Amino acid sequence: MTEKNYSFETLQVHAGQVPDPVTGARAVPIYQTTAFVFDSAEQAAGRFALTDAGNVYTRLTNPTTAVVDARVAALEGGTSAVTVASGSAAITYAILN
Repeated sequence: MTEKNYSFETLQVHAGQVPDPVTGARAVPIYQTTAFVFDSAEQAAGRFALTDAGNVYTRLTNPTTAVVDARVAALEGGTSAVTVASGSAAITYAILN
């Protein structure tokens, strides 16, 4: 959505997400899962090593937080963002990365 000059208010509601192609639903679903399926052991290894993009484990990323990350980045004018589960996790990410 950031290619166009949307207002801040519009970005707050729509950035980082497109309507579901099957249902047309606009709201972001909340994925209450902790684990994801992999096509192979190699794919799982690549994702856990963070060399392959995709969901691994909800504490790292999931479809819901991916939308939040994209939305915050759009609102702040950045290229990406990271959401974490706690302030301690944020401090750890900031220091170790």
